Amino acid sequence: MSLVTKEDTKSTDVKATESTKASKKATRTAIAAQKENQCDVSDKYPESIRQWCSLITKYANEKNISPDLIAALIWQESGGDKLSYSNSGAVGLMQIMSRDGIAATFMCANGPCFSSRPMIEELQDPEFNIRYGINMLAGLIERKGSIREALVAYGPMDVGYYYADKVLAIYEQYKK
Repeated sequence: MSLVTKEDTKSTDVKATESTKASKKATRTAIAAQKENQCDVSDKYPESIRQWCSLITKYANEKNISPDLIAALIWQESGGDKLSYSNSGAVGLMQIMSRDGIAATFMCANGPCFSSRPMIEELQDPEFNIRYGINMLAGLIERKGSIREALVAYGPMDVGYYYADKVLAIYEQYKK
């Protein structure tokens, strides 16, 4: 015959509580990891774009922009090359003009056009570039009132709607 004391019960309760806390913590950690690695970009995009999927998903979802639209823009701009540097001085995955390099020579009425922009080194960091580019695009969508008009403003000057329509065509072809 086995006697169970109050101390045995307390010990079992403490162990069960610790086990439950550990289990809940492990679940929270797993959910956080899953969110960090979440991919809402269509499988149709090439691996050169999908390699940035978790970053695209994270920052696009924060701004309520389709991750597939951002993937289309990155494909058009850099093909997924984080070190891409255009003839006009645009840098990184989302091809953002920097305050240094070639872009520093562009002059506007009040001085250098891109003096408030990040530097090349910052824009070569994929996470920084994607976050910055998505924030820029989100601001343009808000100001311009539509994705197409925002893409016209985001893209190269003097090409009209050509750039916007090209990005939107990629988006339509490859979205989920």
